[in-house]
Amino acid sequence: MQINPNKCVACGNCTYVCPMGAIYIDPAIKRATINRDECVECYSCFNGLSQEHLNPVIVRTMRKVFQMMRLRFDPEPDVCPTAAFEPDKLEWPRMVRRAFSDPRVPHESTGVQGRGTEEVKTNDVSGRIKVGEVGFTVEFGRPGLGARFHEIERMSVALARLGVSFEKKNPVTSLMSDTATGRIREDILNEKVLSAILEIKTTVDRTEEIIRAIWEVEKQIDTVVTIGVGTRCDEQGDENVVAPVLERLGYKLQRAKTNTGLGKISNEAAPAQQEPVPAGASR
Repeated sequence: MQINPNKCVACGNCTYVCPMGAIYIDPAIKRATINRDECVECYSCFNGLSQEHLNPVIVRTMRKVFQMMRLRFDPEPDVCPTAAFEPDKLEWPRMVRRAFSDPRVPHESTGVQGRGTEEVKTNDVSGRIKVGEVGFTVEFGRPGLGARFHEIERMSVALARLGVSFEKKNPVTSLMSDTATGRIREDILNEKVLSAILEIKTTVDRTEEIIRAIWEVEKQIDTVVTIGVGTRCDEQGDENVVAPVLERLGYKLQRAKTNTGLGKISNEAAPAQQEPVPAGASR
């Protein structure tokens, strides 16, 4: 994303919209400016502000006149009065930023919008996590912080050493140069995104080992890490294998998503209707 300096009137509205704090008013040129290294191409500025297409010269003149009179002339807070934002033509590797940061953009590898993963939300249909297995989602970054791929790689390499299975449909997996070692393509390691998710699975008996490994790497990277755990319940809808491990590790458990047979036939088929028997006849 870029801001056309010929259109910008330095109203400052866009500085509040950017979730990464990458937009600021440059006092030297008196224009809004984007820190391209921190910008994750989420398009929140472009899509989040209404655009009025006012004449920049007129707006600047009016603002100066009002300042001389010790009055303020500012546009509505959700408006870019001169439509100064102009999207760049993104090329590799910068286009990776938008794919992971703009929730309206589908990933080419999955066709899914946002960060490009359905996680284990549809496990009752996909059967991704089997009985005796546990799936982890390791999420990196948040608005205001983000994450770079070299931080994600540090985690993926550590997990690969433990022999976990990376979800093939996950977009981060598709960017790995070697899934056996967890290495990510070198040309994107410094790219920054709003957030990204690693998805792995292993056997339930390794739950504590995996979580402790995640804890250790979390201390070494400059972003926030969120762990999601998914496993199969028994026939009564209870889970008494993974839950005790998580509680012992200090987690207060909340069932964030519980699938109840979505996509499966939950009603028995109705018995076939018997044809009526004419009076006086026998079967």
